[in-house]
Amino acid sequence: MAYRKERVIIASAYALSAFLLLNFVPKNKVRYAIVPFLFKQVITWIFGLLVAEKKLIQYPYRPFFRKAYKGSFCFEYFFYPTLSILYNLYYPEKRNIWIKMLYCIIHTSFVVGNEVLIVKYTKIIRYKKWKWYWSFITICISNYISHVFFRWFFNKKIHEYF
Repeated sequence: MAYRKERVIIASAYALSAFLLLNFVPKNKVRYAIVPFLFKQVITWIFGLLVAEKKLIQYPYRPFFRKAYKGSFCFEYFFYPTLSILYNLYYPEKRNIWIKMLYCIIHTSFVVGNEVLIVKYTKIIRYKKWKWYWSFITICISNYISHVFFRWFFNKKIHEYF
């Protein structure tokens, strides 16, 4: 069966995302969760389209929208936005700058670490003219932008992030 491992990983990403949303987003914070989810989809759509069209990253196995979109629908429209919700809801607002930086590094390391394993052992993602540290940088930046937008949208004072 071709792409069995890839199907399992993508199905697991959807299941994990659903599990995280159902268990770690309190009911009274659902409206706070929708904003970073949708905003991260916009950011990942732009970055994902850019790197796929410029052939920096290739996605050999895409179960959805193979002819319409060269990016990864699962990761860019569901998994990363789900992680963005958790990033924003549990962001350590009142902690010092070092804790905030550590939070960002740990969160981004989890995402990039899994991406590196996926690149190495599956056909879901192929780096062409890309390195893992570009993913680290772009995910850090997109998390930062997402958090700034989150704070602005809910009219919280935007002060020092780093």
